[in-house]
Amino acid sequence: MAFVITEPCIGVKDGACMKACPVNCIEGRPGDPMLYIDPTRCIDCDVCAMVCPVFAVFPENLVPEKWAHFKDVNRDYFADGGTGAPHGSAE
Repeated sequence: MAFVITEPCIGVKDGACMKACPVNCIEGRPGDPMLYIDPTRCIDCDVCAMVCPVFAVFPENLVPEKWAHFKDVNRDYFADGGTGAPHGSAE
């Protein structure tokens, strides 16, 4: 199970999660609306969730239903092999 970054990150991209991640599985380009967790690299350590100032990070099985599509948003971001594939709007 991986952690998932959800809607509260949009427009914030604080970066504390990126700095705290021990396996560097959180990415985002300057033009991206938010940051993303690579589910294949996430080790489920919870550090990112603890440091997120906007409470945008959840374990995959605890993502609120209204933000469930962010599981796919995070996964799809890395679908091209981990280089941050462009994706649609995260509504």
